[in-house]
Amino acid sequence: MNTIQTVVSQVLAQSNAAAFDPTSLVIPVLMMAGFYFLFIAPQRKRQKELEKLQSELAVGDEVIALGGIYARVVTIKEDRVTLELDTGRMTVHKSAIMGKDASAIVAQA
Repeated sequence: MNTIQTVVSQVLAQSNAAAFDPTSLVIPVLMMAGFYFLFIAPQRKRQKELEKLQSELAVGDEVIALGGIYARVVTIKEDRVTLELDTGRMTVHKSAIMGKDASAIVAQA
């Protein structure tokens, strides 16, 4: 027990003796900034683009839903979207729409 107290007191004495050095914060700040620009900012941008796409849906749009389902928008009611498939219709939540069908966009142009 005496040894542990001696080690702890030495560590505390060394930490109290050392003055605060502001340059020691440079590397952690740079790492946090890099983390933000590599991971958080691109994810926010994708999320905003997806929300914009979902809010601008219109009847007749060719879309891709979760799970890779290609369909055409038939009706839009608040947060529900009815999609027409080759085999029938399906109603999904608006957040299930992941994008517009790129081949349909090219064909319309």
